[in-house]
Amino acid sequence: MAFAAIAAGRDFLMPVTLALLLFFVFTPIRRLARRRRIPDALTAGVLTLSLILAIALIALAASGPINRAVQNLPTIQFQLEQKFSELRESFSGLEEAAKQLEEAQTTDPDGDPAPVVTVQEAGESPLTTVMRWTPTIIGQMIFTLFLLFFMLASGDLLYLKIVQSFDSMREKRNAYLALRQIEDSLGNYLGAITIINAGLGLAIGLAMYAWGLPGAVLFGLSGFVLNFIPYLGAIAGVALSGVVALVVMPGIFWPMMVAGSYLLLTSLEGQFITPYFVSRRLQMNTVVVFLGVALWAWLWSVLGMIIAVPVLVVLRVLADYIPGWEKFGNFLAGEAPPVIEDEDEEEARDIVEAGAEAEDEPAAAQMTAEVVASEPASKPI
Repeated sequence: MAFAAIAAGRDFLMPVTLALLLFFVFTPIRRLARRRRIPDALTAGVLTLSLILAIALIALAASGPINRAVQNLPTIQFQLEQKFSELRESFSGLEEAAKQLEEAQTTDPDGDPAPVVTVQEAGESPLTTVMRWTPTIIGQMIFTLFLLFFMLASGDLLYLKIVQSFDSMREKRNAYLALRQIEDSLGNYLGAITIINAGLGLAIGLAMYAWGLPGAVLFGLSGFVLNFIPYLGAIAGVALSGVVALVVMPGIFWPMMVAGSYLLLTSLEGQFITPYFVSRRLQMNTVVVFLGVALWAWLWSVLGMIIAVPVLVVLRVLADYIPGWEKFGNFLAGEAPPVIEDEDEEEARDIVEAGAEAEDEPAAAQMTAEVVASEPASKPI
């Protein structure tokens, strides 16, 4: 029911969540400006206008290549049909075998053709979908920016209200420290990721320009934006570069090389650059990240995929401060999980390492039983 409510209220909850995450990111800047005797409202206005300017510049840079692509859409569609026709000819043998198998399945025992029911769904072009959703997206962006402005202009009011909701002084202090830790973690993560993605976008744009693909600037911008989506963003970028290369390049080999170069750049970023520059404390369990991205994509589509990791970062921080969440934080963590104050982590590690040496379940049962038997007799088994 909770997931259904989140999905149903996404038009309202998406901009609120994004504004809240941005509030945590920009609050240190607002606090620094206050120490310089700059009013919170002025800082909020400058930060909001800076975001509007950045969005406008990105839209302006992308508008030219997008307009040219829209104008050449019939030509692009014709060339793609030719390319896929060539691919179908290459696999004509498999297609003929599949056709014969389908005919065999659609024939009744008496040899007469079985009735075939076809359902044709009314679809719409990607351009129509974009045009239909553009007003909604613009409205949500405006709502996000206004909410962010009011939250920043209110200073520490939100923090004060949250801390006041706790009873004891210790709980109030822990709540405030949790908020400050969320600030630091989100700022460090999003700051590092933004710089890395900007470098990746520049490298992708230069690579596509070197390959002679049109709209190298658009490729760089899309690489920058898509890389905020773990895993799926890189796959989408590889597919996009391959499709464009199919239109402008002869044959199949060179388009595959273009897509491979895009994949190589994103792989270098994901496997070496990001793990080196992003704090190990902020690194997440890759399985949890993938499931989180899939879950938020199901709930909130593209924006859900973008905010999935920042939400996990917030949950990871809260697990350090909420009693009883320590093991949940351990599950979210990556290769270097947080140290749990009791002995559960060490015991689990001993059992898993012992069981890993076993070839099957009976051997694992025996080896882990030896580990349990080696525990002191005073400990409950």
